[in-house]
Amino acid sequence: MKLIKQKLRMVVIAVSLLLASLIVYGTWSLGVSGNRWFSSSVNTSLRKVREDVSPGNIYDRNNIQLAGSNLQGKRLYHQDALTRRAMVHALGMYDGTVKNGVETFMSYLLYAYDASYLSRLNAALTGNRLKGYALRLSLSSGLMRHIAEHFPQGKSGAVVVMNYRTGELLALNSFPNFDPLSPQGVISDPDKPYINNATQWRSAPGSTFKVITMAAALQHLPGVSERVFSCTGAYQVGDIQVVDAGHIAHGELTLDKALSVSCNITFAKLALELGDEKLCQTAQAFGLDDHFLFSDLVVENSAYPANNRVAKEVAWTGPGQSALAMTPLHMCLVASSIANDGVMMEPKILLQAVGKNREGKAQIVPAIYRTPLSGTDAGIIKQAMRQAVRSGTATRAAVSGLNVCGKTGSAQIDGQELTNAWFIGFLDEPTLPYAVCVVVSDAGEGSRQAAPLAARIFEYIRNNP
Repeated sequence: MKLIKQKLRMVVIAVSLLLASLIVYGTWSLGVSGNRWFSSSVNTSLRKVREDVSPGNIYDRNNIQLAGSNLQGKRLYHQDALTRRAMVHALGMYDGTVKNGVETFMSYLLYAYDASYLSRLNAALTGNRLKGYALRLSLSSGLMRHIAEHFPQGKSGAVVVMNYRTGELLALNSFPNFDPLSPQGVISDPDKPYINNATQWRSAPGSTFKVITMAAALQHLPGVSERVFSCTGAYQVGDIQVVDAGHIAHGELTLDKALSVSCNITFAKLALELGDEKLCQTAQAFGLDDHFLFSDLVVENSAYPANNRVAKEVAWTGPGQSALAMTPLHMCLVASSIANDGVMMEPKILLQAVGKNREGKAQIVPAIYRTPLSGTDAGIIKQAMRQAVRSGTATRAAVSGLNVCGKTGSAQIDGQELTNAWFIGFLDEPTLPYAVCVVVSDAGEGSRQAAPLAARIFEYIRNNP
């Protein structure tokens, strides 16, 4: 009998610990992923709530109304067509044509999911629809309209602008876009304009990845910043050659010079010297292979290539090719961490949620996502990126009177002649702490296509602080 009691006691303790663990996990998961549950297409209770609630208004950071609703709950949008097109992916759509935007991902707020039973009963009895929370976003509709106005016509791509001190997103543009008031044919369009390329599209980042390779070298190869490398224009690795554009031979060059002129050969050599494991370790410190459970938005995970790779695959990873897959938003986070002395902030889009009685429901709280590199190493890379803008491959991103740091990239696309044009960079200005990522698909060199648009963005920010 005594043995039976002991076993029962152990069972009770085990069950109690399990229940406690489930409660703790459930509480944590609700805090981290609650908005994902609410916005899920399988959430039938949310669909029921929508029938009786007018969604809250949505405003940009300057209190410009982007979306509202009439007395019947019909969604209304900004009167300017270009603004509507620029904002459509970030906002999302009521009917789910564009998923994971504010309209769906923050529906628990927009539809006042937490409203009391008495509030809902009163609304039903009076015939007045319950009103959801009004949302004020960190996005600048003016900046996003400006970007849409100057993005290369007929091209796909994305632009992300972020405050690297706070994590606030100022721009989240995706191309091609469309007018949410005229969504006919969007789903069947082969260009997939319903996809948010800023957060969902993944590609090799090209030479913009060299900042991560450089960070790995600084972390794992003592004295690498003082070494001199040799570039002859071609470097044989197994049965392939690593070459620079036009087979240019850069000659003797230091690490920072190699980044500023974007020497593929130097970074291929560094990747082989580091080895796949150490390069992968640093890449993962920057967030590759992470699931990105951000509180304010859904972002596809970026991926480092699978292990057990041959030398030629590792070599091409150093300059940002091989099987790397990264989103524009993630590359903006990479640039932001370099600008912010090695600290990567979590991207935020919701500044504040306010109820009809002006009570606050949510307010932005800056949060550190990770710290992928030291402030010293970030400073070295920052200086090399500044050199790239002053005299290297990124001179077209320069803006008179501003300290601009940047890195261009031209990512090869399998089986295609054209490349994806990338640019990442930031303003090294105390009062203008902003980073940017620009991607133009099938557009050639990042220096010719992406960098000039970045310059226009920096100019706009300076003139519209």
